[in-house]
Amino acid sequence: MKIRISGNSIRLRLTQSEVSNFVNHGKVRSSCQIGSQTLAYEITQDGAVNQITANMSNQTITVSVPKEIAHFWDIDTRVGFDAKDEKGLYILIEKDFQCLKPRPNEDESDNFPNPQATIDSYD
Repeated sequence: MKIRISGNSIRLRLTQSEVSNFVNHGKVRSSCQIGSQTLAYEITQDGAVNQITANMSNQTITVSVPKEIAHFWDIDTRVGFDAKDEKGLYILIEKDFQCLKPRPNEDESDNFPNPQATIDSYD
Protein backbone atom coordinates (compact mmCIF):
# COMPACT_ATOMS: atom_id res chain seq x y z
CA MET A 1 0.00 0.00 0.00
CA LYS A 2 1.28 3.42 -0.87
CA ILE A 3 0.47 6.59 1.00
CA ARG A 4 0.78 10.14 -0.27
CA ILE A 5 0.14 13.15 1.91
CA SER A 6 -0.03 16.58 0.35
CA GLY A 7 -1.34 19.59 2.20
CA ASN A 8 -4.70 18.64 3.66
CA SER A 9 -5.15 15.47 1.62
CA ILE A 10 -4.24 11.84 2.00
CA ARG A 11 -4.19 9.23 -0.75
CA LEU A 12 -3.91 5.46 -0.35
CA ARG A 13 -3.15 3.22 -3.34
CA LEU A 14 -3.66 -0.53 -2.98
CA THR A 15 -2.35 -3.41 -5.09
CA GLN A 16 -4.54 -6.27 -6.26
CA SER A 17 -3.77 -8.50 -3.27
CA GLU A 18 -4.24 -5.59 -0.85
CA VAL A 19 -7.66 -4.77 -2.32
CA SER A 20 -8.61 -8.44 -2.01
CA ASN A 21 -7.41 -8.57 1.61
CA PHE A 22 -9.22 -5.34 2.42
CA VAL A 23 -12.51 -6.57 0.95
CA ASN A 24 -12.31 -10.11 2.34
CA HIS A 25 -10.59 -9.55 5.70
CA GLY A 26 -11.48 -5.93 6.47
CA LYS A 27 -8.01 -4.46 6.97
CA VAL A 28 -4.68 -3.75 5.31
CA ARG A 29 -1.73 -2.29 7.20
CA SER A 30 1.71 -1.08 6.16
CA SER A 31 4.52 0.82 7.84
CA CYS A 32 7.64 2.84 7.19
CA GLN A 33 10.69 3.01 9.44
CA ILE A 34 11.88 6.63 9.76
CA GLY A 35 14.98 6.84 11.91
CA SER A 36 14.12 5.21 15.22
CA GLN A 37 10.37 5.73 14.73
CA THR A 38 7.77 3.78 12.74
CA LEU A 39 4.89 5.40 10.90
CA ALA A 40 2.08 2.90 10.33
CA TYR A 41 -0.89 3.39 8.06
CA GLU A 42 -3.92 1.21 7.61
CA ILE A 43 -7.28 1.00 5.94
CA THR A 44 -10.12 -0.76 7.72
CA GLN A 45 -13.74 -1.59 7.11
CA ASP A 46 -15.89 -0.19 9.88
CA GLY A 47 -19.57 -0.94 10.24
CA ALA A 48 -19.92 1.89 12.76
CA VAL A 49 -19.05 4.70 10.31
CA ASN A 50 -21.28 6.05 7.58
CA GLN A 51 -18.56 7.96 5.72
CA ILE A 52 -14.85 7.63 5.05
CA THR A 53 -12.82 9.01 7.95
CA ALA A 54 -9.16 9.27 8.95
CA ASN A 55 -7.59 9.46 12.38
CA MET A 56 -4.07 9.41 13.74
CA SER A 57 -3.03 7.91 17.05
CA ASN A 58 0.26 6.47 18.33
CA GLN A 59 2.05 7.11 15.03
CA THR A 60 -0.64 5.22 13.09
CA ILE A 61 -2.90 6.71 10.45
CA THR A 62 -6.17 4.79 10.24
CA VAL A 63 -8.55 5.32 7.35
CA SER A 64 -11.98 3.82 8.09
CA VAL A 65 -14.36 2.93 5.29
CA PRO A 66 -18.02 1.94 5.65
CA LYS A 67 -18.48 -1.76 4.87
CA GLU A 68 -21.04 -1.08 2.14
CA ILE A 69 -18.50 1.03 0.21
CA ALA A 70 -15.83 -1.69 0.44
CA HIS A 71 -18.22 -4.47 -0.58
CA PHE A 72 -17.32 -5.95 -4.03
CA TRP A 73 -14.53 -3.41 -4.67
CA ASP A 74 -12.19 -6.28 -5.56
CA ILE A 75 -14.40 -7.42 -8.46
CA ASP A 76 -16.18 -4.27 -9.64
CA THR A 77 -14.96 -1.56 -12.00
CA ARG A 78 -14.61 1.23 -9.43
CA VAL A 79 -11.10 2.66 -9.37
CA GLY A 80 -11.67 4.00 -5.89
CA PHE A 81 -13.66 6.28 -3.65
CA ASP A 82 -13.12 9.56 -1.85
CA ALA A 83 -14.51 11.87 0.78
CA LYS A 84 -13.82 15.08 2.62
CA ASP A 85 -14.13 14.97 6.39
CA GLU A 86 -15.63 17.64 8.65
CA LYS A 87 -12.25 19.37 9.07
CA GLY A 88 -11.65 19.53 5.32
CA LEU A 89 -9.25 16.58 4.99
CA TYR A 90 -9.61 15.09 1.51
CA ILE A 91 -9.25 11.28 1.55
CA LEU A 92 -8.75 9.31 -1.67
CA ILE A 93 -8.50 5.52 -1.81
CA GLU A 94 -7.79 3.86 -5.13
CA LYS A 95 -6.48 0.81 -6.92
CA ASP A 96 -2.79 1.07 -7.82
CA PHE A 97 -2.25 0.75 -11.57
CA GLN A 98 0.94 -0.20 -13.36
CA CYS A 99 2.82 2.78 -14.76
CA LEU A 100 2.82 3.27 -18.51
CA LYS A 101 6.61 3.61 -18.45
CA PRO A 102 8.72 1.23 -16.36
CA ARG A 103 10.32 2.73 -13.27
CA PRO A 104 13.58 1.31 -11.95
CA ASN A 105 13.49 -0.13 -8.44
CA GLU A 106 9.71 -0.34 -8.34
CA ASP A 107 7.91 -3.68 -8.21
CA GLU A 108 4.57 -3.37 -9.99
CA SER A 109 3.93 -7.10 -10.38
CA ASP A 110 0.85 -6.95 -8.09
CA ASN A 111 -0.51 -3.66 -9.43
CA PHE A 112 -3.66 -3.56 -11.52
CA PRO A 113 -3.15 -3.49 -15.29
CA ASN A 114 -3.24 0.08 -16.52
CA PRO A 115 -6.42 0.65 -18.55
CA GLN A 116 -4.54 3.15 -20.74
CA ALA A 117 -1.88 0.63 -21.76
CA THR A 118 -2.02 -0.41 -25.39
CA ILE A 119 -1.28 -3.93 -26.52
CA ASP A 120 0.50 -4.17 -29.83
CA SER A 121 0.14 -7.88 -30.50
CA TYR A 122 0.46 -7.74 -34.29
CA ASP A 123 3.99 -6.33 -34.63
